[in-house]
Amino acid sequence: MLDTVICGGRVLNGTEEPEKEIDVGLKDGKIAALGDLRAAEAQERIQARGRVVCPGFLDLHRHADGAVFRRGYGDGDLFQGITTVINGNCGLSLAPQLPPYQKDLAAYLEPVTGPYEGVPVESLGAYQEALSKVPLAVNAGMLAGGGALRGSVCGFSKTQLEKADIRAIQRLLEQTLFQGALGVSLGLGYAPECFYSTEELIEVLAPIAHSKTVLSVHMRSEAMHLLPSIEEMLTVARALDVPLQLSHLKGTGRENWGKTVPLALARIAAAREQGLDVCCDAYPYTFGSTQLVHILPPECLKGGMAALTQRLGEGGERQRIKARLRDGRDFDNYVHLIGWENIYPTSLVCPEDEVYIGKSLLEGAQGGDPADFAFDLLRRNRCRVTMMDTLTVPEDIAAIYQTPFAYVISDATFPATGRLHPRVCGAFAAILETFVNQRHDLTLPEAIHRMTRRPADRYGLTHKGRIELGADADVLVFAPENIHVNATVSNPTALSSGMDYVFVNGKAAVYEGRRQDIFAGKVLLG
Repeated sequence: MLDTVICGGRVLNGTEEPEKEIDVGLKDGKIAALGDLRAAEAQERIQARGRVVCPGFLDLHRHADGAVFRRGYGDGDLFQGITTVINGNCGLSLAPQLPPYQKDLAAYLEPVTGPYEGVPVESLGAYQEALSKVPLAVNAGMLAGGGALRGSVCGFSKTQLEKADIRAIQRLLEQTLFQGALGVSLGLGYAPECFYSTEELIEVLAPIAHSKTVLSVHMRSEAMHLLPSIEEMLTVARALDVPLQLSHLKGTGRENWGKTVPLALARIAAAREQGLDVCCDAYPYTFGSTQLVHILPPECLKGGMAALTQRLGEGGERQRIKARLRDGRDFDNYVHLIGWENIYPTSLVCPEDEVYIGKSLLEGAQGGDPADFAFDLLRRNRCRVTMMDTLTVPEDIAAIYQTPFAYVISDATFPATGRLHPRVCGAFAAILETFVNQRHDLTLPEAIHRMTRRPADRYGLTHKGRIELGADADVLVFAPENIHVNATVSNPTALSSGMDYVFVNGKAAVYEGRRQDIFAGKVLLG
């Protein structure tokens, strides 16, 4: 007897094939039957005629490493159809963290992941074991973050590595992969990985050479130097002979809109024609979110957040950084690219500074120097400040999604205070509502493919992202015209609407549009 039969839905199986009107039978967490199941015995039948039935969505780029341990996590995922998340991106995985640098790593990670007190982070194995004991609303996997690996071995002060350092990072990488990481992530726009040379990257990553281990990369530049940054990573991937994932591709800054993304896509396509396994992804918003310290030149991050907090109070150093922000073009200079008026603090440590949440740095300066205002804000909050920033345009996002090598992501971050980015609760629903229903940049089968089977196959999760016999029963039932993003900048935690049923491993976590007390998610191991 089947547990559930979903009857007569418009089944999209995760490929770009046209829909088929068939029944889908679930049993013991798997898809157990397909076709005409009118005669099959089942504990429950759900009538889905006229509605889409498709695999649950996979978000392969999320920063919920700490959030998955918090009570209530998962509603924002489920109501937009996400049933699987992959954390540990941009080199910023919570694990591993080794003494004596755990305090420095925590100061750097918490604006992205939020606090994670009580979560074991000394190894990925310890982290995964603890996660397996938590009620999980969705399936969750982790990448081995290159920033955590290097930070655990060398901290944030050492810019030149010795052979012993490289060997220690390699050993830690091997251990982390052995303990279940689904792949490796880099954050070359962040400390301490911004200090790597291309040659050091290739050497440090030698343990994954000639393997199927995906290398997911936040590149050094997403603006004026985007093309050289892509070229660097193509060089690394070619030397290592590994699959390459270029994270949250965009052309930041007004002067790059409509120009650098087409060139980047053409370069990726050419590399693929030459046999390199390289893909990219993007989130469906024109504005992003990260730490406010990333408006500063990369060299400012040497020594970690405590050292930077101190330097921002020194007159000579402040003037030097101001000059770099005024004249610097050798890094992604957000002040030059988008202006102080398009940078908004969204979470801070000091309660007295909460009045500045949602105001631009230009507004906050109240006629004074925005640089001084930003530096003082960082100092008072010990550099634990997140921001939103206007980065790109819808046309560039659509161009990325329309390529045959692009994926949908949220890049959602989870600071504990202030405002979240609306992509936390709305990214995947926005694909359906905006890019399918309104803009018509994608057909429904194309969009489903980019959110299901394609990302599942990318990370070897061949039991996810598909409606086929034996696959995990992560299944959605919805009418596409009913999908709506309710999250906004001012109300970012409003849940998306329109998902009628969301099954996670065969259990209905959302039933007739209402959240059930179901936690059927599993920890995914590489």
